[in-house]
Amino acid sequence: MPVHFCAEVSSNHARDLTRCLAFVDAAADAGCDSVKFQLFKLDELFAPEILERSAKHRARREWEFPVELLAPVAEHCAARGIQFACTPFYLDAVAALRPYVAFYKIASYELLWDDLLIACAKTGKPVVLSTGMADLDEIRHAAKVLRDANASAIRLLHTVSAYPTPPGEANLASIDIIRRATWCPVGWSDHTVSPGVIHRAIHRWGAGFIEFHLDLDETGAEYASGHCWLPEQIAPVIKAVREGETADGSGLKTAAPSELSDREWRADPVDGLRPLRRVRADWAA
Repeated sequence: MPVHFCAEVSSNHARDLTRCLAFVDAAADAGCDSVKFQLFKLDELFAPEILERSAKHRARREWEFPVELLAPVAEHCAARGIQFACTPFYLDAVAALRPYVAFYKIASYELLWDDLLIACAKTGKPVVLSTGMADLDEIRHAAKVLRDANASAIRLLHTVSAYPTPPGEANLASIDIIRRATWCPVGWSDHTVSPGVIHRAIHRWGAGFIEFHLDLDETGAEYASGHCWLPEQIAPVIKAVREGETADGSGLKTAAPSELSDREWRADPVDGLRPLRRVRADWAA
C-alpha cells in the first residue's frame, strides 16, 4: 500500500483564508494525501487557572482556527484532490467537523480523554490517534475505547511530543511495539524535520502513515520552534518515497524492457568474450 502523507498546518494559518488555501495547494503540490488543521477554543483547551496566570497561553487565542473557514477549505481540498482532516480539541468540535473531514486526528495530549475518543469513533469516520508521551497501557486503553465505540478504522501514530524532536530520541522501534500491542496499523508523526528519520520509519519499521508539520514561508506561528518542514524540504522526500513505491515490480525475474537490448552483449559462454558469438557474426559480415 502507498504511504499516506499528511501535512499538519497546525497554527501556521494566521486565521487567514487565503493562507489556508495556499497550505492546501502546497500540500497537494508536494504529493500529500491529506492536509490537516486544528479546531480548538482556548477556553475549552486550558483550565481557567492556567489562562489567568499565563500570558503565553492566553496568546494562543490568536491561533484559533475560525469555524467559518471549514467549508471553503474543505471545498478547496476536494478541488485539489486531497483529503481534508482536522483535530477536534473540544467535544462540540466533533460534530462541527463531521460534514467536512475525511478522518479525525486526535492529538497526543488528548489521548487520555475517553469522551473525545468515543465521540470521534461514533461518527463513523476513521480515527487517527497520536501517542506521544503515552505508555503502552495507556495506548492499549485508548485503542480499546475506540474499538468499543465501533470506530470504523483506527490508526495510531508513534511520535515524540518534543518540538523539535532530536532524531536520536525518535525511538522508531516503538512503531512495531505499538503495532504488536494493539493490532492497529501504526505510523509516524514527525517533529524531527529529518528525511532520514522519515525514510527509516517507512522502510525499516513499516510506517504506512506519515504526518509532518508544514509551514509555507518561515512566518508561521510555530515555525520558529524548529519542528516544521517547508514545502521545498518535504517535496523531495515524498517524491523519493513515491519513486520507491513503483520499484517493487512483479517479482518475476526476467529481463526488464530497458535492458533487453543489452542481453546480446553478454559474455559468450564458450570464450567469455562480449558480445555473444552470433552478434559478432553480424559484425564480421
